[in-house]
Amino acid sequence: MNQSNKVIIDHLRCPDNMLQIAIVGELSGDSGFFNFGSDIICYGKCSAFAPSRTFRRPLHDALEYARVDHGAVSVPFNLSEVVETLRREKYTTAQWRVVRNWSQNRILRMGYYLARPFLPVSIRRHLQRLALRGWRKQPFPRWPVDTTVEQIFESIVGLILGERKDQTIPFIWFWPEGKRACALLTHDVETADGRDFCESLMDIDDSFGIKASFQVVPESRYKVPRTYLTSITQRGFEVNVQDLNHDGRLYDTYEKFQERTKAINEYAGLFKARGFRSALLNRDIDWLNLLAFEYDMSIPNVAHLDPQRGGCCTIFPYFVGGILEIPVTTTQDYTLFHILRDYSLNLWREQTSRIIERHGVINFIIHPDYVIADQEMQVFKYLLAYIAELRAKADLWIPLPRDLNEWWRQRSRMQIVKSGSGWKIVGEGRERARLAYARLENGKLVYDLSATATPPGEVE
Repeated sequence: MNQSNKVIIDHLRCPDNMLQIAIVGELSGDSGFFNFGSDIICYGKCSAFAPSRTFRRPLHDALEYARVDHGAVSVPFNLSEVVETLRREKYTTAQWRVVRNWSQNRILRMGYYLARPFLPVSIRRHLQRLALRGWRKQPFPRWPVDTTVEQIFESIVGLILGERKDQTIPFIWFWPEGKRACALLTHDVETADGRDFCESLMDIDDSFGIKASFQVVPESRYKVPRTYLTSITQRGFEVNVQDLNHDGRLYDTYEKFQERTKAINEYAGLFKARGFRSALLNRDIDWLNLLAFEYDMSIPNVAHLDPQRGGCCTIFPYFVGGILEIPVTTTQDYTLFHILRDYSLNLWREQTSRIIERHGVINFIIHPDYVIADQEMQVFKYLLAYIAELRAKADLWIPLPRDLNEWWRQRSRMQIVKSGSGWKIVGEGRERARLAYARLENGKLVYDLSATATPPGEVE
């Protein structure tokens, strides 16, 4: 497989020969920002022009240099490189030439996290608002949901289908049984009060027919008796590891990370945990595969309101070596209540609607610690009712993270092959998979799961 093709083939799971992508010319020596269409910002090397060092000035448009010939598209950049640069947040070094915040100052950051356990929420949120000031002015990633990766894929597929009149591209639908989108409920347990509230929180989740994962801090924050972990798993919920001690220093240095991951990986076995999340969503994706987990949930889609700026610019899971990254695609409850001072569902509804529109994963972080009070609990119950309503009306899949992980791995190994005059899906889990079609409708790319889109005898 052509390496520029790989990233889009892996995402769609379509036949290799359906998406032929070539790089035109010699790529520039330096990476930078450029457009691919008027509203898509990319970062990488380009052969047609010198990319910009910042995204705060008019950018060259690489789409003007794209060509389609005999079903193959030629673009002046390496598609896989550009997409992986976004997913792995490699653009952030250049972004910091424009965006400066306290998280880049190691001494200030260390001082804050040393004091953090002794600071009441009222003081913490004031300091955090100061540190995050100006976030609304940042044009990239795009608030409140960034779908740059999906938009790039859609543009490439649209270019190819634009030349193949009245044709479709078959692919394996994103979610099992043809579900329209996916939603995860995850609970990060930060304090002893939050730990002690988990039993009540599970009762509330269960009252709406929704199961969640609990990310537990193994050391320092609170005691983690075996009976506590068992109380979660016996009720059909999931336990994952959250950091080591939640001091905000896991990623200070590579040596510190190596040292701490030895203990973290031991807790993976003790907790029988398949997933991991770092405290405060701190991260360095290049170090991720030192962790002995199947999946991680530490990278925000848009990180304007997190201590570490950036964002992976996608609403779908993706592999980082052997680990599956499941991005955080909605605003955390703490941020909504204490930074934005918003006690409505408006932002969560907007984010959810945009993600469902592109069939992605809606990943919520709700802390037991921050929904104990009456007002916050009422908002959380409204959210659960909203998710349950979408399950019925929008055909939403609401698995545990471990189930999403298992499905996405199975799907990554499935293939579409010719079957008579049509196609069939082969591979483990195919009985849950559905064949879908990408096609153009009035010049717009649409994904079709309907029976009318499937010619007779096409699915075995």
